[in-house]
Parts: sequence; structure tokens; C-alpha cells
Amino acid sequence: MKVVILCGGKGLRMRGLEENIPKALARVNGKPIIWHIMKLYSQYGCNEFILPLGYQGDKIKEYFIDYKWKESDIEFSLNDNKPISLDKVEDWLITFADTGLETMTGARIKNIEKYIEDDVFLLTYGDGLSDINIDHLIKFHKEKGKTVTLTGIRKQSQYGILEVDNGIATKFVEKPEGNSIINGGFFVCNRDFFRYLSDDRGCVLEDRPLKNLIKDEELAIFEHDGLWMSIDTPKDLVEANKIWNS
Repeated sequence: MKVVILCGGKGLRMRGLEENIPKALARVNGKPIIWHIMKLYSQYGCNEFILPLGYQGDKIKEYFIDYKWKESDIEFSLNDNKPISLDKVEDWLITFADTGLETMTGARIKNIEKYIEDDVFLLTYGDGLSDINIDHLIKFHKEKGKTVTLTGIRKQSQYGILEVDNGIATKFVEKPEGNSIINGGFFVCNRDFFRYLSDDRGCVLEDRPLKNLIKDEELAIFEHDGLWMSIDTPKDLVEANKIWNS
């Protein structure tokens, strides 16, 4: 099952700390955020990834292309000019898709439709860390039988929230106050989801696509009460390092 990780945004709220790299490459406990996300999925046997790139996408490509020798001990033959990794390297197959510098989240997903052959795929943001059980998430999605399952997180929110009845989304409210369910990413999507998306670069996943799914009663919510955090600011990055180091 392929995993799509949205990592094309500019991450403007991270400016001042991580200006020279895309947010997905900001390091938590010595590894980039995106590496931690991929490592989580790979623990559940998901080793094929699609990265819709945008802002500084070349640096994300470079990180993984150079990964084998930069992130492990190596043996280097001067005669062959060939580095040999001495550490076990993750068995990941990565598709890098250039989806445009100014493209919004919904359009980025639509643009990688051609790389999805299976009936179901996984999707998340490149700045969210969690200990979510992916097997349980997929099982829930299949039980509900809806087009998309979204992971809901209960917390006091500055973000839009979802109201849920028996595991099905009933309403989306933009930035209310109080202890509510927010969009935590970690989606499971049927291929039919692409009908809700547009390749117009202004298509925002969190706007019309999610709202239309709710209108059609096709958005299920898997509530996760374990570890989860979205790394939007330098303060979030510091906090993530404290948590992961402990």
C-alpha cells in the first residue's frame, strides 16, 4: 500500500530557525521529520512512498539520494571512488513528484493520481509525528466502508475541527474554541477520493474536498488518543525534540 506524504509547502512559520531547508527536513532527535513519518509507516510494512514536492523539493531529493552515505558509517574505496554503507539501510522505494511551487494540498494529491495503482492508499502531512497504529487505522477504514478515513485528535485547537457521530464526520467548523476533534492527518483513502479533488493548483484539501466528503457522509474519523504533534513553529520543533529524546 503506497503512502503519500505532503511535503511541498513553504512552512513560513518555521522561518528564522530552519530557513535553508524545507520543513520536512527539520531534525527531531537527529533525523528529519519526514524520516520519522516514513519509519512509522515502514514498521507496518508500508515501504513505498510518494512525495509531492514543491518548495525546496530539490533538497528533499538530495537528502534521500545522499542518504546511504551521509546517514551511516561507510567504507570508501579510493580506487573505485565508491562508498559502501556499513549500516543497514531502510528498504524504501520513493517516488519524487514535482507538483509545483504554489500548488495547494488538494491539487498536489490530484497530481500524483497516476502513481496510485491500488484501490486504497495512505496519506499524511510531512510535519505531523505520532505513534498511531497504522494497522488499526486501516482496519477501521475497511470496517466503516467510507471513501476517506481521517485521524481525529482531541485537543484545544487553533485549527478547524470535525464533529463526529459513530465514527462518521457530520460537520466541519473552522477554528472554534474548546476541546474538539481536529484533523490529525494520517488518512486512508480509496481511489474514489480523486473525484473530490481538482488539479487546479488552488485546490485545498482541507476546504472543498473534505467538506464535500462530509456532505456525502463519506468521511470516517479514527480517533487517536496517543502521541501526536504537528510541527508548525520553531517552538514545536524544540518540544518535539524534548519528547523524542526522552
